[in-house]
Amino acid sequence: MAKFSTDEVIDALSKVVEPDLKKDIVSLGLVSDMKITETEVTFKVAVQNAAMHARNRMQEACEFAIERVVGKDVKVSCEVIAMKKAETNQTKMKGVKNIIAVASGKGGVGKSTVTANLAIGLAKLGYKVGLVDADIYGPSQPLMFDVQHEKPLGKNVDGKQLIVPVESYGVKLLSIGFFADVNQAVIWRGPMATKALTQMVFDAEWGELDYMVLDLPPGTGDIHLSLVQSLPITGAVIVSTPQNIALADARKGINMFQMDTINVPVLGIIENMAWFTPEELPDNKYFIFGNEGAKNLATQMDVPLLAQIPLVQSIRESGDAGRPAILQDNTPTSVAFEEMTRNIIAQIDIRNEKLAPTEVVPVEYGQPKCST
Repeated sequence: MAKFSTDEVIDALSKVVEPDLKKDIVSLGLVSDMKITETEVTFKVAVQNAAMHARNRMQEACEFAIERVVGKDVKVSCEVIAMKKAETNQTKMKGVKNIIAVASGKGGVGKSTVTANLAIGLAKLGYKVGLVDADIYGPSQPLMFDVQHEKPLGKNVDGKQLIVPVESYGVKLLSIGFFADVNQAVIWRGPMATKALTQMVFDAEWGELDYMVLDLPPGTGDIHLSLVQSLPITGAVIVSTPQNIALADARKGINMFQMDTINVPVLGIIENMAWFTPEELPDNKYFIFGNEGAKNLATQMDVPLLAQIPLVQSIRESGDAGRPAILQDNTPTSVAFEEMTRNIIAQIDIRNEKLAPTEVVPVEYGQPKCST
């Protein structure tokens, strides 16, 4: 029998810190394949930086830590391996329970309005919520949350400089809009946009979150693929108006998330601008963009219809004023958004009960192509 225990070896390794993640390798779950005998201790350690010098430093640190416990007569063999990209980013997002991607195939269907009201609706119910404005080219959440002139602060956490999200209406918020002038156009190539988004997600002090909500750009492009490559998205919500041209693009968005190579559960469809009801005729409904088009698409695609949100002038006015409609208690629009929020929570609960956690998947840029 060895004169030392497994617990003693693990305790020794818990003093070794992964230099990039700033936490010990044991709590991060980076130690694997440990074998202990009277004469030898062998194990593997994963590190974020795969460079030879970084691996050598980690090996030396681990072997030195264990030798202090077992002595120099016991052979210590530490194999240092590179952490996979998916493992790296998932480790960084510890503390975030659910990630909701809000997407639309087509622009102008009210996706950002729905996202803002969803995030605030979750916060009103007492949940800890973060919102990432991933619509890099058209960020609108700072305006909707009335914080368009705010600038996020930096904070040093365990030797790493992190961005502190702006808080409004109980929601932690980051947007590229905070890092550009209000009237400045954001003109970036794909890789630059992806890098900016990655920093907002992974280099921020989000803390413990029940829900992280992602406001995605319209379409099915680089940003969408980058997110499924790096984040374990719990589920996607698709926003569409009832008109055929929007529905065609919404169908593509659903198909993208449901592809075998991506496999993100679709929580359901939200039909926005479902009908128009004038203030002076509250019992009348005018189906300006078509009648129940998104509801029919939900049936065809076998996904839930999460809400039908009416086309009401106050929704637009409240968004422009930086006070989303869900904050106006006991109005038809706030009731609709509250019901939408409860339905999304219910679908996430069902999804988490029936399905395994979403895995980050490798997707090559330029592939896959969504079917029509």
